[in-house]
Amino acid sequence: MTPEEVVDRLSSGMTIGIGGWGSRRKPMALVRALLRSSVTDLTVISYGGPDVGLLAAAGRIRRLVTAFVTLDSIPLEPHYRAARQRRAFALTEIDEAMFMWGLHAAANRLPFLPVRAGLGSDVMRVNPELRTVTSPYEDGEEFVAMPALRMDAALVHLNRADRLGNGRYLGPDPYFDDLFCEAADAAYVSCERLVETRELTEGAGALPTLLVQRHSVTGVVETPGGAHFTSCVPDHPRDEPFQKAYAAAAADPVAWADFAARFLPPDGDEKSYREAVRIWHEEQK
Repeated sequence: MTPEEVVDRLSSGMTIGIGGWGSRRKPMALVRALLRSSVTDLTVISYGGPDVGLLAAAGRIRRLVTAFVTLDSIPLEPHYRAARQRRAFALTEIDEAMFMWGLHAAANRLPFLPVRAGLGSDVMRVNPELRTVTSPYEDGEEFVAMPALRMDAALVHLNRADRLGNGRYLGPDPYFDDLFCEAADAAYVSCERLVETRELTEGAGALPTLLVQRHSVTGVVETPGGAHFTSCVPDHPRDEPFQKAYAAAAADPVAWADFAARFLPPDGDEKSYREAVRIWHEEQK
């Protein structure tokens, strides 16, 4: 598929999960295609990074479910900060482990899973809809009943994938992308390179990194550099100079309008985005 074909499958009001972690291996090509569409009023589930920031800046989010929204080297995503300060959308902010167990519950089609994380913290105070359950066994221990994080669609980015929907990561961390795919009614995988199935299992240690399996994937998109400006190691590191420029522009409405017009025009595509980034880097020399 193309990024545009993926977005054509999405509609306003959906619950969308976005894989990756902070400013690492985010499916940014799919997010940029989403920005060029009219899809809005979204519930977004994400270990947030610039994916959340861009959608927040464009006013596409109705509710955000997250454990954090960061650019890693920049602790708090600037568009997210501004959106929250003006109360632009509802927020469900939970512990990282609670988020993970919400994905597990959804992937296993359970209504919730018990988890200790969150007990004794303000997570319960700021999320009054959360409930606790008591173990039915002799221990009688109390747990948070973490609701399943079900999604209409999930978007993830991996290093390699085949046409069937099997996907492999080559970096240091899976970032729960497999759970995102399994927790969603439809899942779309963008990848740095499309390969034959046999290449996914070549080399020592290949099988443990074969993260996403075809039964949980709806479509595959080959998008070299599709995680930019986030990292997708070992294919490419995070583009720190560009990320700094992004964050600086986000701090000023006029600067952001110029940035968006140059890199995120509504009539653009991934090819024009990559060319604009290439020219920008040439200008910085």
